[in-house]
Amino acid sequence: MNFPFCWLGACGLVLSLVCANAAQAQSKTNVEPIAPTTPISHDAQRAYEGARDKLVQIRTLVRHSETQASVGSGFFVSVDGLIVTNFHVASQLALEPERYRGVYVAVDGKEAPLQLLAFDVQHDLALLRAQPGVTDHAALGFRPADAPLARGERIYSLGNPQDIGFAVTEGSYNGLVERSFYPRIFFGGTINAGMSGGPVLDDSGRVVGVNVSKRIDGEQLSFLVPAEFAQALMQRGAAATPLTKPAFAEVARQLLLHQEQVAKKFLATPLKSQQQGGYSVPVPDDALARCWGRGRDRDFKAFDLERTDCQLDSHVFAGETTTGYIHVRYEAYDAPKLGALRFASLFGRSFRNESFGVQGTSKMTAAECSESFIDRAGMVMRAVVCMSAYRKLTGLYDASVLVASLNRDTQGVQGRMDARGVSFANGLKLVEQYLNGFKWEGVR
Repeated sequence: MNFPFCWLGACGLVLSLVCANAAQAQSKTNVEPIAPTTPISHDAQRAYEGARDKLVQIRTLVRHSETQASVGSGFFVSVDGLIVTNFHVASQLALEPERYRGVYVAVDGKEAPLQLLAFDVQHDLALLRAQPGVTDHAALGFRPADAPLARGERIYSLGNPQDIGFAVTEGSYNGLVERSFYPRIFFGGTINAGMSGGPVLDDSGRVVGVNVSKRIDGEQLSFLVPAEFAQALMQRGAAATPLTKPAFAEVARQLLLHQEQVAKKFLATPLKSQQQGGYSVPVPDDALARCWGRGRDRDFKAFDLERTDCQLDSHVFAGETTTGYIHVRYEAYDAPKLGALRFASLFGRSFRNESFGVQGTSKMTAAECSESFIDRAGMVMRAVVCMSAYRKLTGLYDASVLVASLNRDTQGVQGRMDARGVSFANGLKLVEQYLNGFKWEGVR
């Protein structure tokens, strides 16, 4: 399943493109502000002018060729050169420091090296330090926690979209995103690729959030990391030693904490029963996940097919992949006019079309699968459970279970659950909870 999100360092459908960490524009040596194509408010102009000397563009360069590999945005948060950006902007510095180096480019076009100090994978943040020895950087301050934003309050997003120049966009605060596993601010404004890691300011020029992503299937549906998480990272990472070796172990440690929270919450929330014909199938609670359904064209009389997809909004960008989420989907078949043999052929073909990564990749081991037939209160089901390990993120697995009912001649339900980036033990617990949720309740 693709997520209709764009991490603003690199637009794309998450999972299929995994946000390649950068906007794909050509590098430019002149990064002076460009003239806006449409008039902006005096408030937005004032916000930009007050912050322009604190803004930077973050560039990742290939060491041997000095060519640009990715771009994003960032901002100074201390006079001694601390810079906040997104983890997905700086992930190459964290995972492949031997191949990439980082630089920042100020609004006046001056370029200088930077170092990665710390990162927060869960909230997609990174803390960098500008070239040591310079201690007179202008810095942005944060809005106090005891002065919360009001819904509808005007806020201003800054960054360098598509590597074409520093810019400001004006929008509104719309509260926190519902069902988001970690707090995300819903920004009613436009932000684009390359603005990842840039600051979002209130009318007084104080940081209230950090640009992180947007929806690509709507207008002005943008998202920010609340400033409190940037402040927390700054406090614990300011004195850290710069990272010079691949940080897969630290990424894995943070992802293991993430999956523990996700699995604990999912397992503690009873699954709902959704009726699919005479079947009762388990779906996540509405407060936990979004579910969408669709059916086959009613003019096709041979059989009826209904589908349900549910997604827990807990995915995180981990540098080489996007992981940490749970996805559940179903297909319910009803074909009284086909006959048992034709239905069995159709139903079996659907089961065989499912894929589990049995060949393995450079990032994942080949899936190891186990098939069995189980009985749930008289409802016999065929079930395949597969586990695949992350090669560089020790302790993390992708767990999948595919199940198909076998108790009716011309009626059936097929379900699948995928839990990405979980521990082996939690993967098995999630599979067990899922399988226990199936029931046959009679013809409907």
